[in-house]
Amino acid sequence: YHATSLEAAQEGDGLPGLLDRLGYEDPALDGVEHRDLVRHLLVQLPEREQRILLLRYYNNLTQSQISAELGVSQMHVSRLLARSFARLRSANRIDA
Repeated sequence: YHATSLEAAQEGDGLPGLLDRLGYEDPALDGVEHRDLVRHLLVQLPEREQRILLLRYYNNLTQSQISAELGVSQMHVSRLLARSFARLRSANRIDA
């Protein structure tokens, strides 16, 4: 058995000390957790609302473009987006 400081440089390997090699929090992990949460919440919405959100935020379509694609007014798309966000907020509070 040989005790070594975590801060001591390791001989011969040219690498930093053990402390510098220990795990760290990956900043991308928050993004993965966020995407998983959004996916979980989205599947709880009606298909039409899922589609509108995907068109708006993943395909970057404007409300006018979405309304033309779906054959509804831009105002109706706006209302559906607002309702979708209200449902997502509510579902997120329940799941939390």
